[in-house]
Amino acid sequence: MDYRRRLAIISSHLRPVASCSRSGLRPLPASSCPSVSDERPRVNDGEKRSSKRDCVFCKIIRGESPAVRLYEDEKCLCILDSKPLTPGHCLIIPKSHYSSLETTPPHVVAAMCSKAPFIGSAIMRATSCDSFNLLVNNGAAAGQVIFHTHIHIIPRKESDCLWTSESIRRRQLNFDHEAYKLVERVRAEMLSSNTLEETKGQESILS
Repeated sequence: MDYRRRLAIISSHLRPVASCSRSGLRPLPASSCPSVSDERPRVNDGEKRSSKRDCVFCKIIRGESPAVRLYEDEKCLCILDSKPLTPGHCLIIPKSHYSSLETTPPHVVAAMCSKAPFIGSAIMRATSCDSFNLLVNNGAAAGQVIFHTHIHIIPRKESDCLWTSESIRRRQLNFDHEAYKLVERVRAEMLSSNTLEETKGQESILS
């Protein structure tokens, strides 16, 4: 996957209206999104192919595939991205296999996120950057290509013009009926998830 294709995929959930004149990068138009047979699989297909046995990150963790390791502890590993968007672009990955963020236990997510400021600060100093993006692509439509949860740390410099989508004007939220209907739906989903988790917890105690 070349640099331009990777950049288009990783930011595919946004729809840029103009390209960056400095980088010369152009986003993929909506009609040119990769098909199911392309490099971006559907979530279910990707999860099937990304079992613990053949997952590239699991192979790195087991020492079966090469990687440049920056940090490691008992729960997570940080490696340099093999096709970086900027120098120092790295990935924090859990040592256990989870195909997506929502399947990753909260304590594992916490362990990963707790290292982001430490690793990010070190990378900024090492690359003479003053900022970084912390990014999770969760699901194929959001640009996830490897179905093993991971967090991107992408060092940034002012006016590096990495994301063409930064030229997009954001629309003001309307405090209308539709907004509140969305809030109600999200809260209902969260309540349903909490109830389901509590039920599972009680069943495990009884068993």
